[in-house]
Parts: sequence; structure tokens; C-alpha cells
Amino acid sequence: MKKWSVLLAALIVLGAGMVTTSFAAVTVEGDVYAGVFDKYLWRGFDLSGGQPVLQGGADLSAGNFTLSYWSNWQLKSSSDHVGINSGEVTETDIIVDYSFDVGEMLSVSVGDIWYQLEGAEDTNELYLAATVNTLLSPTFAIYYDWDAAEEEGLYFTADISHSIDLMEELSLNLGALVAYNMHSDYAVGDYAGLHNYELSLGLDYVLTDQLSVSPSFVYSSGISSAAKDAIDSEMLAGVNLTFTF
Repeated sequence: MKKWSVLLAALIVLGAGMVTTSFAAVTVEGDVYAGVFDKYLWRGFDLSGGQPVLQGGADLSAGNFTLSYWSNWQLKSSSDHVGINSGEVTETDIIVDYSFDVGEMLSVSVGDIWYQLEGAEDTNELYLAATVNTLLSPTFAIYYDWDAAEEEGLYFTADISHSIDLMEELSLNLGALVAYNMHSDYAVGDYAGLHNYELSLGLDYVLTDQLSVSPSFVYSSGISSAAKDAIDSEMLAGVNLTFTF
């Protein structure tokens, strides 16, 4: 399965040239990125046993459609968690997204995330997200695990964000997110209630027209008693390098 994922990543990059050549009227854009982080933090869960990871991926967009590939590589084994071994690709995601604007004030995205997991059952989530194009860009999203979840399989997020230009090449990004779990029993937990909140801070530094570097920091903590039983308060730090084409 992982070999097919690597092949698909190569096809994404290769496809950019093929599509551009075959369909001159279609504008194809994309990016390739990679980053090192002190852990893999997802929805408040430490999925790397507190050990550093390398995460990377690629996006290819044509019109309103985007095809994305993302993987997590474990850089160091965890002595406290069996099965988390150095050098392994623990997760690969394939995302198909369709985004469009509804007037000037609302942007909508709909798509599917295919989670390919090492040592666990793969699953799929449909998602729908809407962003109000105003102060703080409030965004509301719903995720539906239609594959591995046995209960409702719903997960909701609401977040705000703001970017401040510090100088021509440097910007500061601030964000806050709150999540609500509705029996997404496979990925999160079999309970209904507020899950966690996240506070984020990051910098984007433009090195060239196509290359940028982005250090970031995230603080996450559980909200409800059920969430606090499942996750600990966590801090995440890392740096990402992005090349756009």
C-alpha cells in the first residue's frame, strides 16, 4: 500500500507537466513541502510517542479541484509505545478537494480524506468547510467518517485566524480552534462533547518567489472530561519548507 502511495506522489508531480502540455487552456498550479516537527499531533493526540517526525506532501490544483498527498515519517522510535519505529511511514493521506466561492463573502470546500495507516485499519472522512471572508476569517468544518466509524462518526471544528505583515518578506500568523466530537469512535472517541482547543502561532518568511520557510508553534488541550481522559495538554513545534510551482 505504501509503495502505491509513493507512486501516486510521483504521478502528481509528473501529471503537472502532462496536463499542462495536453490541455493548454487549463491552468495547473501546485506545491511541494516538507517539515520537521517534535511530534505528530492530530486532534490533540500525540501519534508519534513524543518523538520527532518528518512530514511532507504535494498539492496539484486545476480549476476548483485539488489532489493532495501527505505522509508522516517517524524519525525516532518510541520506547513507551510499541509499534512506533524509526524510519517507518506511519500514515499517508490522499485528499480530493473541490473549492468554490459563494458570492464575495463565503468560500466553501468539500472533499474526501483517505487515511492509510500503518498497523491500523484505513479509513475515509468526507468533509465540508465554509469560511466567511471577513475579519479573522471564521471557518466552520464538519468531518464524517463514513468508513471505519461504527457510531455517528462526526467531528466539528470552528476556528479563526489572522495574518500580520511584519515586513515585505515576513508575516506573522495567529490562530485559534475549538473542536466538538460526536461519536467519531474510530479516530477520536465514542462520546459526544467538546474535544479540544488549539492556539497556534507561526511565521512565513519568503526566501524567493517560489520558496518559503515557516516555523510554527501549537498548544492543544482537552476541554470536556471525556476528552481530558483521552488526550493530554500538548505543545508542538516545527519548521516547514514549501516550494510552489
